[in-house]
Amino acid sequence: MESLKALAAQFGIADLFGRGFFSVLLTFLTAWVFTWRFIPRVREFAIKAGWADMPNERRLNKEPLPNAGGLAIFAGFLISVVVAWALRPIVIEQVNIQVLAILLGASVLVLTGFIDDQFGLSPLFRLLVQALAAVLLIVNGLRIDFNAIPFLPTLPGPLNEPLSVALTLLWIVGLTNAVNLMDGVDGVVGGVGFVVSMVLLVTAAQFPDRAAAVVLLAGLAGAALGYLRHNFNPSRIIMGDAGAYLFGYTLAAVSLLGTLKVSAGASLLVPLIVLALPVLDTTQVVIGRLARGIRNPLGHPDKTHIHHRVLARTASARHTAVILWGVALLCGVIGMVAQGVPLAAIVATVAAVLVCLWFVAYRRVRALDREAARVSG
Repeated sequence: MESLKALAAQFGIADLFGRGFFSVLLTFLTAWVFTWRFIPRVREFAIKAGWADMPNERRLNKEPLPNAGGLAIFAGFLISVVVAWALRPIVIEQVNIQVLAILLGASVLVLTGFIDDQFGLSPLFRLLVQALAAVLLIVNGLRIDFNAIPFLPTLPGPLNEPLSVALTLLWIVGLTNAVNLMDGVDGVVGGVGFVVSMVLLVTAAQFPDRAAAVVLLAGLAGAALGYLRHNFNPSRIIMGDAGAYLFGYTLAAVSLLGTLKVSAGASLLVPLIVLALPVLDTTQVVIGRLARGIRNPLGHPDKTHIHHRVLARTASARHTAVILWGVALLCGVIGMVAQGVPLAAIVATVAAVLVCLWFVAYRRVRALDREAARVSG
């Protein structure tokens, strides 16, 4: 028993049989099962309501594809967090307020993304709403401290404050859009979102004051996995801007919740490494568009994203998704090593992520085979 407890401690689990670990596990399972079971109903309603992406030269779908998956993901995420809150309420008032700020900001962006999916909103309006959602976090104490970033000079307060606010705005708005811009191939954002959530969850579990972050990440990871069951190519539903905004904003916000941003001198190093794939993808796309003379790089979609380049080489949406999952997982391992996460926890995280991704992909392919057998029979 003592050896089992010692092993659990390497994962940041203080009490293997306590209410804290149980609430995190239940949060993950609730989000996973609810999202998995709820998406078919959302899909059915979306088809009747006409909530769908129409085929065009940029999209891979050959027929209208329901784009309301983000609503199911958000519902699964929110319900799981409520369940966890009921089991183990957050007693620290400031953290409580910060969690509510994250949930409120995510709700606003999910609504904005959904409206954009169905009716279309201007890039400027979307950017303004994202900035307001970021400000909501900043006024509630969730921000990057410029002076906490290693290898940079310490600035006086009057200069540090505005730079910290600007850096936080760039981090939240930039990552929200980065994840959204990655959503171009079936299964990519769902899988990458799951991988990043799991990696940050295990990293956050190493710190005693990161319980709130662990719960939020468990809910997000479970919802991503439940959605992926229906989105692995060929997808039956896509998350749309609503789901992509939820992943980008929540991951950016949770990375600022607690000690992860300043502990061990790593500052933003860990989340930046873990989230390197969407960050690098957006950076190279924006630079490329600006180099071609496009003044509004976020408002002119093209096929220069990393997932488009990988798809062109593999000619397979499934292979593209799996490759990018692997890249995201590799970035996550590097980030965990940089944070000093115990080797046993890193190995277990990689194994758990691989097993979960294999399971949902296998179930999706098996379901397709059964459908094909019924049609042919």
